[in-house]
Amino acid sequence: MAEKYIKENANDVVHHLEYNAERTHLIIPEYGRHLQKLIDQATVIADREERNKAAKYIIQVMGSLNPHLRDVPDFQHKLWDQIFIMSDFRLDVDSPYPIPTKDVIHLKPERLPYPQKNPKYRFYGNNIKYMIDVANSWEEGEMKNALVKVIANHMKKSYLSWNKDTVTDTVIFEHLYELSEGTLNLLQSSEELLNTSDLMRTNKKMSNKNMPPQSAKIKSNNNGKKPFPKKNNNNQK
Repeated sequence: MAEKYIKENANDVVHHLEYNAERTHLIIPEYGRHLQKLIDQATVIADREERNKAAKYIIQVMGSLNPHLRDVPDFQHKLWDQIFIMSDFRLDVDSPYPIPTKDVIHLKPERLPYPQKNPKYRFYGNNIKYMIDVANSWEEGEMKNALVKVIANHMKKSYLSWNKDTVTDTVIFEHLYELSEGTLNLLQSSEELLNTSDLMRTNKKMSNKNMPPQSAKIKSNNNGKKPFPKKNNNNQK
């Protein structure tokens, strides 16, 4: 005879609930707790051959989460590294790749030397200094003169983009002389830079290209036809 169903007490059910805060910490949470339990079970398997089989099965399960990368060699290497990391390096199996160590995993990357430059004329940018250094490394001649003129025109375009609507060539030549520390001197030159209106037109075109496209107009339900006027029956006698 089947046992009679005994209704559980709600307080007892709530008391036995398991909260994530009380569970063990997941090393790689995106794989979930079930996969973490599989790795923990494989770690305590006594037979090495069975342990290797369990590890390969777990690798297949991990790869099934990303099927488009499952057969890529680099991705397989990544999965084997992750299974050792998730086992806290306690899993002793035969890996087709070098087994990572805790020292390598917890190794901090070197600090990146971010350039801390505060140029006097920020609207020219930092690249203008590199361009000037390249021009200084060239021998005197037509090529260098053409490069210097290109740099001056670029400076004028940058000036007009972030400052006023007009600037004289003399101001650009003075800034070029100052930024090059006197090596590029066009103050006494008869060179003329591009016209301000042309540069402004170029800047306007570039700004229009960077703007997001306008949203398409919503078509009316009447296909362009005028809406039919509704009669107000309240005004009828």
